[in-house]
Amino acid sequence: MENIYIEYPKCSTCIKAKKWLKDNNIKFLERNIVTETPIIEELEKWIEFSGQDIKKWFNTSGLKYKQLNLKDKLKIMSNKDKIELLASDGMLIKRPILITKEKIFIGFKEENWKNLIK
Repeated sequence: MENIYIEYPKCSTCIKAKKWLKDNNIKFLERNIVTETPIIEELEKWIEFSGQDIKKWFNTSGLKYKQLNLKDKLKIMSNKDKIELLASDGMLIKRPILITKEKIFIGFKEENWKNLIK
């Protein structure tokens, strides 16, 4: 499996992360989170594989998240409903996402991503 890099091309953090990947010669398949929004089955698999709480998958700083008042709504939603919501709009998903054979990285923190080059 090749690394999959999921981004929103206009996102400054995504631009920085992609540059870091290229600078470190890490190969990846690129995917736009808006035009190729992850589907429910992908999200279910990735969320489980990541070992992260589903809340970590939401773009909490995004306009859409705030408009929908998800801070409060997520507390009472089932995981199934949360995944359906994420799959309905790529802008709700935290980005960038890097999927490797061993791990899934949500958001870009260089110190975490350095594990890729070991």
